[in-house]
Amino acid sequence: MTDTGVDVRPFEPFDADALWELKRGFETGLGAGTGGEAKAEAYEAKLDQEYRSRWLAWVDDCVSEGTDCVSVAARERRGDETGDELAGYVFLLPESMAFVWDAAVLNELYVEPDARGTGVADDLMDAALAAAREQDTPLDRLVLDVDSDNQRAKAFYERHGFDDWGEMVARRL
Repeated sequence: MTDTGVDVRPFEPFDADALWELKRGFETGLGAGTGGEAKAEAYEAKLDQEYRSRWLAWVDDCVSEGTDCVSVAARERRGDETGDELAGYVFLLPESMAFVWDAAVLNELYVEPDARGTGVADDLMDAALAAAREQDTPLDRLVLDVDSDNQRAKAFYERHGFDDWGEMVARRL
């Protein structure tokens, strides 16, 4: 357990329900905080049972390639509840996907709102960096996509040594 009161550890299958709730928070936060009402509605609409099943199956596939692909920040539950609750997660794509960007790819990092500013994100980033350093990638880099409107996330990544390296653009299929 770190000074933040969490234990950063590899994702386990019994974490699936809690991980999904964090994923929902990640997606709805992206939609609500970085693009207006239409984006928020689009992100919320995709989070149905089929998406949940497919995303959790993909998590399992990635973890089967490397257990350190998904790390969770677990804290003991309070009161009568048993087991851990998750305060956040980090999802590093497995090494087999390194050729997407010729680098290690940080797919998602999310901390629930009540754990923000406590160091949990730093602990998760440390886990992602350690796992990324173990990957054999064409370029010695860890890359990610961060929305230009997400100033808090941009400041966090800059504090961890990230700098601008290209820009992602998208179009509707």
